[in-house]
Amino acid sequence: MLYATASQTVGPYLHIGLADRYCEDLTLSAPTLQDRLIVIKGRVLDGLGAPVPDGMVEIWQANPHGRYDHPEDTRDALPLIEGFTGFGRVPTGPDGSFRFVTVKPGSVPDLNGVPQAPHILVSVFTRGLLKHVATRMYFPDEAAANASDDVLRQVPPARRNTLIARADEDRELHWDIVLQGDNETVFFDI
Repeated sequence: MLYATASQTVGPYLHIGLADRYCEDLTLSAPTLQDRLIVIKGRVLDGLGAPVPDGMVEIWQANPHGRYDHPEDTRDALPLIEGFTGFGRVPTGPDGSFRFVTVKPGSVPDLNGVPQAPHILVSVFTRGLLKHVATRMYFPDEAAANASDDVLRQVPPARRNTLIARADEDRELHWDIVLQGDNETVFFDI
C-alpha cells in the first residue's frame, strides 16, 4: 500500500537568503519617530511550552497616523513618514525570543470604513508548518477600541487575551506567540 509523504515545511532553514533582510528596528531610518519608540518582545513557543529557536517573525503595521506605506493605501490626507515602512522581520533566538523596536500604529479602517483598534499584523514561519501562520497583536492601553474592533469581537472572549500584549515597562510590551495547546494564540485563516 502507498502512503502519502509529508510535504515540505517552511523551516528550519529560514536564515538562508534572509539574514541580510532582517529588520528589528523599524524606526532606524525615521529619526522623527525617536520620541515615540516602543519595544515589543516575546517568545515563540510550541505546544509543550518549549521555545522555537529556528523560527522567524514578521510584522507589518500602519504608521502613527494610521497609514500604511503601501501603494494600495491611497488615503493621501494621512501623511507617510519618511524612512518608516512599517515592515520588520527577525529570527527567533535560541530561547524562542524575538524583539522589535517600532511605534504604536494609528487606527486604520476596515473594508467598510469602520475604524479598527490599533494593531500589528504578524506572520510566523517555523519548522513543522506547511504554511506560515498569521495573527494580530493588539495594545493593552486600548480597551475601548479593542472592545469595538470587529475582528477582535469575532474571537471567543476567553481567547482574546492571546492577541493582546501586556505592558512590561515604560514603552515596552511583552507578547508570546504560542503555536498550539493551552493558551494557543489565535491565528487567522488568510
